[in-house]
Amino acid sequence: MFTGIITGLGEIRAITPLAEGQIMRLVIGAPWPETAEIPLGASIACSGCCLTAVELGPDWFAAEASAETLSKTTLGQWVVGSKINLERPLKIGDELGGHIVSGHVDGVGRVIAATPDHGSTRWRFDVPSELARYIAPKGSVAINGVSLTVNEVEGCTFGVNIIPHTAQVTNFGVLEVGDAVNIEIDTVARYVARLREFS
Repeated sequence: MFTGIITGLGEIRAITPLAEGQIMRLVIGAPWPETAEIPLGASIACSGCCLTAVELGPDWFAAEASAETLSKTTLGQWVVGSKINLERPLKIGDELGGHIVSGHVDGVGRVIAATPDHGSTRWRFDVPSELARYIAPKGSVAINGVSLTVNEVEGCTFGVNIIPHTAQVTNFGVLEVGDAVNIEIDTVARYVARLREFS
């Protein structure tokens, strides 16, 4: 489990197709000084997608993404040099600064607007209709792994505010209109909706 509080901005260093392109091996540069000490097999959220570390170096780790992951996330669009948000998993006793994030991406959204708003930036996203029903004003959503509060919702679009600090320490600093983003809906919203189906 994760919190959606990004602890590092990584960079894709190498991409190698495996199994006739059905699996993708990623080498990801990581800013953590203790990267080489991360246990083999550890989970790391990579722009919101939980991946397993299969090899580690002094300032990098390697992970492999399955065909299912590539089809349901933005990972298949990454190229060498892509900036990605990184987060190590939550430990018992850690501060829960964001909200509970599983690292299981629900779908892909798209940036439709980015507008300056009194020192911050108002971002608007379009999401598939099957996800839109779970996104509520003042609720939580994870975008590329970043825990954010929803400002407003209109149909299949919603908005959030990004302060300068968040833009500096996440890939919101390089995000542009038209870009695809990984969306994870709030776990609580998912279960409430499921319970209502049986009420």
